[in-house]
Amino acid sequence: MPRLELGSWIQSGVDFLRDHFEWLFDFIAKVVQGMYDGVHDVLAAPDPLLLAGILAVLAWWLRGLVPAVLAFAGFALIDSIQQWDEAMETLSLVLVAGAITIVLAVPLGIWASRNRAVSAVLRPVLDFMQTMPAFVYLIPGIFFFGVGVVPGVIATIVFSMPPGVRMTELGIRQVDAELVEAADAFGTTPRRTLLRVQLPLALPTIMAGVNQAIMLALSMVVIAGMVGGGGLGSSVFEAISSVDVALGFEGGIAVVILAMYLDRMTGALNQRVSPLGRRALAKEAAGATGGLKVLRWRPATSVAMVGVVVLALVAGGLNIFGGDDGGQKVTADVGKGRTVNLGYINWDEGVASTYLWKEILEQRGFKPKLQTYDVGALFTGMASGDVDMQTDAWLPATHASYWKQYKNQLEDLGTWYDKTSLEVAVPSYVKGVKTLDDLKGKGGTFKGKIIGIEPGAGEMKLMKDKVLPDYDLNGEYTLVKGSTAGMLSQLERSYAKKEPVAVTLWSPHWAYSKYKLTKLEDPKGAFGKGDGIHAIARKGFSAKEPQIAQWMKDFKLSEKQLTSLEAAIQDAGKGKQQDGVRAWLKQNPGLVDKLAPAGDAGAKKGKQAGAAPRIGYFPWDEDVATTYLWKNVLEKRGYKPSIKQYDVGSMFTGMSAGQIDVEFDGWLPNAQKQYWDRYKKNLVDIGPWYDKTSLEIAVPSYVKDVKSLEDLKGKADMFKGKIIGIEPGTGEMQLLNSKVLKAYGLDKEYQVTNNASPAMLAQLQRSYAKKEPVAVVLWTPHWAYNKYELTKLADPKKAFGANNEIRSLGHKSFPDKFPEFHGWLKNWHMSEQELASLEQSVQEAGKGNVEEGVQKWIDAHPGIVDKMAPVKS
Repeated sequence: MPRLELGSWIQSGVDFLRDHFEWLFDFIAKVVQGMYDGVHDVLAAPDPLLLAGILAVLAWWLRGLVPAVLAFAGFALIDSIQQWDEAMETLSLVLVAGAITIVLAVPLGIWASRNRAVSAVLRPVLDFMQTMPAFVYLIPGIFFFGVGVVPGVIATIVFSMPPGVRMTELGIRQVDAELVEAADAFGTTPRRTLLRVQLPLALPTIMAGVNQAIMLALSMVVIAGMVGGGGLGSSVFEAISSVDVALGFEGGIAVVILAMYLDRMTGALNQRVSPLGRRALAKEAAGATGGLKVLRWRPATSVAMVGVVVLALVAGGLNIFGGDDGGQKVTADVGKGRTVNLGYINWDEGVASTYLWKEILEQRGFKPKLQTYDVGALFTGMASGDVDMQTDAWLPATHASYWKQYKNQLEDLGTWYDKTSLEVAVPSYVKGVKTLDDLKGKGGTFKGKIIGIEPGAGEMKLMKDKVLPDYDLNGEYTLVKGSTAGMLSQLERSYAKKEPVAVTLWSPHWAYSKYKLTKLEDPKGAFGKGDGIHAIARKGFSAKEPQIAQWMKDFKLSEKQLTSLEAAIQDAGKGKQQDGVRAWLKQNPGLVDKLAPAGDAGAKKGKQAGAAPRIGYFPWDEDVATTYLWKNVLEKRGYKPSIKQYDVGSMFTGMSAGQIDVEFDGWLPNAQKQYWDRYKKNLVDIGPWYDKTSLEIAVPSYVKDVKSLEDLKGKADMFKGKIIGIEPGTGEMQLLNSKVLKAYGLDKEYQVTNNASPAMLAQLQRSYAKKEPVAVVLWTPHWAYNKYELTKLADPKKAFGANNEIRSLGHKSFPDKFPEFHGWLKNWHMSEQELASLEQSVQEAGKGNVEEGVQKWIDAHPGIVDKMAPVKS
């Protein structure tokens, strides 16, 4: 019988729809995506346990106390196994798909119940929708809407709609005909008969249909994870593709909990929304006694609503006022928070390179989003623009069919790894099998199987279309389709038992390090000459993100680097890929700047590259900021500086003894005069880099009638007899105690407290927040004057002395020991705006992140490294 080209006709019809109704599909995609984003924002905003409490209150209202407790425990379990975010994504998908399904299914069911012709037409259509394998719906979904949330929702709607339509029609048809006739006899219009008689009586059946539609929606949403639908579907898909029992069980148990909750809640909703259900509920409550009555008591709708609103307000408040949970620190804000969608195939080099670039892009200020796909879905998603980039395209051979199909919608960003090969491998204990030719006639040895990987992989297509036919292995061997992880699991089992096994493999792969394997030679060249691993992007990506595109074009990893990166990810364990990447980057310092240079990264090396100056600093804002700035600049010039914190006295003592080479915070000629006078014969004044400084006492501007140091006289009670000081060894503190207080007659009235500078600032912050009077030791420049409204107390008697300059000081050997660095410092100057912005950047980076703050400031000041430390070519 001649072949009926049914599939080709359907393909032509789909092509026609896509080409002529793209505007409609784009509109639908925007509506569905908008609905999903809105629902997900609501569900993802609260703290997990607060939302679990809200869902538990709903369960209490619908079913009672025990179900509420179990619901809370179930959602708490989801949170404890770190599947909460995925569960909320899945719940969002179910709610959106379920709502659209109900809106469409119930009217169709009503129409079918009132018109037998419509019912006759709908029945075979619903049969088709309900019996067609669920996976098939993903194909047109991807074709019309790309990959991601939208095709998953659309496929879910189609798959879950039949029971909603059927049960609505059935419920209305089952309403007693005599009741309908009675309504007609009393002159009721058909519309009022439907709304007041048929729908209320049919509601239990309709709600059963709604329940089934939502359950089917949940099952389909999990399948949609294969095309980037996210949520628990992605967790389950990843577990299947990597044979990860732990992740599979955790994702599966989260699905079960969601399914049970939705099933029980939608099943019980009938009792709250239908007259018959409410009557049955009241009868049940009246018949309960004792403890059973307490367990069966359900709060009134108003009480439940109040509980939900209160919890929602608490959740919203925590979301508004809660702190930032941190995350990857930005070392150079190139991306300014822009999103980049990265897709990857769950192959070792794909996982490794993708998570490496996720880490790098985060450090460069981007917000990468990762999603795993099957090969076909990944290429389709990139062609449609839903995925921006992927790093694991094997060309020109392995992925040739996909590249040929989609190359007009893609950009090749270049090869980052070459010397690859595709092969069939056997354990080295299998004797007499060295080439693919040797497999002929040995099908019994290998049980007639070659263990393959994902059916959509390019290597599998090559095996099927070329390798097996070229070596006449088709009738003798079956190419087993599965997953990469499944293939590796079979290899591990067979290897442990010393059983013969033939598997599809490729180089590079860590399996060759773990096992002794023989790569079967390919004398006929059926696999081709080997591929390069390419980074490819959707069309237009280079124009939108030229910096990333350039980074990818320059991206290269050696075999040693790639295999060690894969090993680090393997060592980190499942679900901790980025931890593995970070551990690997620590072992490869400077690689981020090499792979993704930003600003002055990769600057020229200095003439004394490798020199190791010892730098001291005080815990003062300007000194911390400038010391770490010079550390960064020197490292870019190839120096190896070491830095260490000191108090003022120890600094000058250590520097005069040659234990410290240089420091950048010498306040002269007044603040540190006593130290300079004592040690200057062993020191060198390199020169000032900042002037216009001053020492002072400051008070908040809300403290009235205190404008000068003279105004402090007689107001000790207002300030509790204290002036909040800083480190006792500083020149300013010594000036204050020995000269300033006496000059203004304050030495008997005030006590100057000795603190660290951060402690003084903390006291200022506390007092300022409470609007309490406080007097603190300060100096200019300081970021506190930008953060708070403060009054610098005038010093009419000039007790603090003339203004200082901030100078670089060093040991007397410094100019000869580090002539290049010495020359840079002699010409170094900073403006007030530059210093203030540097200090602010360090403050914003937070405690322990000074280097990140400095790097961000450098990136915001292009050319600053060359200005501070010029190197002649």
